[in-house]
Amino acid sequence: MSTVSRDDRCPIAILISGRGSNMRALIDACAAPDFPARIVMVLSNRPDAPGLDVARAAGLRAEAIDHRPFGKDRAAHERAVDATLRAAGVKLVCLAGYMRLLTPFLTEAWAGRMLNIHPSLLPAFPGLHTHERALEAGVKLHGCTVHLVTEVMDDGPILGQAAVPVHAGDTPDHLAARVLEQEHRLYPAALRRLLRPEPSSPVDDGGSLLVV
Repeated sequence: MSTVSRDDRCPIAILISGRGSNMRALIDACAAPDFPARIVMVLSNRPDAPGLDVARAAGLRAEAIDHRPFGKDRAAHERAVDATLRAAGVKLVCLAGYMRLLTPFLTEAWAGRMLNIHPSLLPAFPGLHTHERALEAGVKLHGCTVHLVTEVMDDGPILGQAAVPVHAGDTPDHLAARVLEQEHRLYPAALRRLLRPEPSSPVDDGGSLLVV
């Protein structure tokens, strides 16, 4: 196994709002010596986010910029987030359960350098309650998507997807649990391919990595 010099690893930040399940998967991936990213900070809009304690236990810098004092001024909150990210030397941002609708200020500031993971096979079921909607629609495959973030919610270029079959008798919780397992596999894989693309990588030409 080759080892990537830490100076060559892309400094990333992970933005969370809750427990940070996908953050944990990224932390584990970045612990590998050949992974091309290193986490320089975890940032939340909620000071009480459980994921902050998880990050601190892993020895990572973890901070919160509470959105509530900014009221309805989302851009002002985002300017504070942006300043903190830049001061930390962040080059790429991974959203992992960051439950804030972003304004053009932040999406343009980090265009091409901000990733998100969404629990559906986009473009199907953008937004919330994806598992319930998938079951209501009667689809045979459901899953998750890693994509670049743009001004339009859940609409950026797809970097990778992972699919699971929908079983007869599935509940939203059962389906969500199987999708979450794939999220934990997909996010590190898509991030790796973005930073160290292989000549035949489907990410290179805008395609998607489908894992079943």
